[in-house]
Amino acid sequence: MNLLPFRTDREITDALPRVVAHLQKGGLLAYPTETVYGLGSRAREEEVHALAALKGRRKDKPFLLLISDRAMAEACGLVFNHAAEAMARAFWPGPLTLVLPGGEGKLPDSLRGPEGGIAVRWTSHAGIARLVSRLGEPITSTSANRAGGPTAPGVEALTELFADAIAQGVLLVLDGGVLGNVPPSTVVDCTGPAPKLVREGAIPRAELHRVVGSLAP
Repeated sequence: MNLLPFRTDREITDALPRVVAHLQKGGLLAYPTETVYGLGSRAREEEVHALAALKGRRKDKPFLLLISDRAMAEACGLVFNHAAEAMARAFWPGPLTLVLPGGEGKLPDSLRGPEGGIAVRWTSHAGIARLVSRLGEPITSTSANRAGGPTAPGVEALTELFADAIAQGVLLVLDGGVLGNVPPSTVVDCTGPAPKLVREGAIPRAELHRVVGSLAP
């Protein structure tokens, strides 16, 4: 079965070469994050479409990107305004997703939301941050479920949901154990002059205001 232990430093180190090779061949990945289990791929048009088909997600609902540092977002052409800079400094790495303008010609337009931006998060999951850094480019992220269904809390539920894709070698699963009942990331739209709260999640609005004041949504 395409399932790799991904909890200890040794397990992560041992898994990384196989995971990177799988992604570089266009494969899909199920993996733990600091919030919930995610599904992902490289940020390539064909692979993003394959991920949407696996999940059963409609094409007009884009995925976010996970990065291993801010420089990776900037290398993709994403632009930080004053509010985005303040929130990134305060809460990255961590469960804050920022919707940023830019990325034209460097990222698939299928990742772009109706506001024109691309959602990105510097993950605080140490193993996934190492993976993204080793890969050298962002990976997409969406909750590990069928569209509209509950997120899988662990690999047992994942292997039931996506048994065919796992058996075919399309989907590789990283076993990070059973994750707690953690809210998804907070999402803030920073494409306009003033930030807008899209989804209140692991970081509440009050905490955004406490830390960054008037630059918070």
